[in-house]
Amino acid sequence: MKNSVVNTGRMAWAALRMLLVLTVVTGVIYPLAVTGIGQVAFPDKANGSMAEVDGREVGSKLIGQSWNTKGTDRPDPKWFQGRPSNSGYDPLATGSGQLGADDPTLVKDVKAAKKRAADFNGVPESEVPKDAVTGSASAIDPDISPQYADIQVKRVAEANGLSVAQVEKLVEGHTEGRTLGFLDQPRVNVLELNLALKELAEN
Repeated sequence: MKNSVVNTGRMAWAALRMLLVLTVVTGVIYPLAVTGIGQVAFPDKANGSMAEVDGREVGSKLIGQSWNTKGTDRPDPKWFQGRPSNSGYDPLATGSGQLGADDPTLVKDVKAAKKRAADFNGVPESEVPKDAVTGSASAIDPDISPQYADIQVKRVAEANGLSVAQVEKLVEGHTEGRTLGFLDQPRVNVLELNLALKELAEN
């Protein structure tokens, strides 16, 4: 009986020591090592890929945001608009609406969004791409398709007093191709594009 109690105590002490060692290794040493490597090798990405203007952070290139007229829920015509978001671009409330493709509510909402996008950009509804009227799975996608950027060019140019050619060149310069040449789709980061647009409009 005494040996059994002693053996149990030894095993419990060994398990406790292993727990403490693994806690230190996986909960302290490993995270610090990964963070350190990230800060040295990829400081921009490790810190959230933040975009700065005049030394002030204005947003993350990885998170979509609203480009509405200040104090309203109406999209500002002078900015390129991102994909719709059912979370209000809140990174703490990500997720899709979870409605099926044939859900009557979704179909109605998409039709209404398509008409709004067409009217806002002055194009036929047939030219409105799907990412202009549907949100991403995360609800905070920072990118849009080149097609969605293209239908916004004329409206953005007029609102900023720029030529269509200037804005087209801006979109072309901010269009990224497929990752590794075959993954994902060509895309345009809305934050980066709008920051470049701001700089162009002010010069």
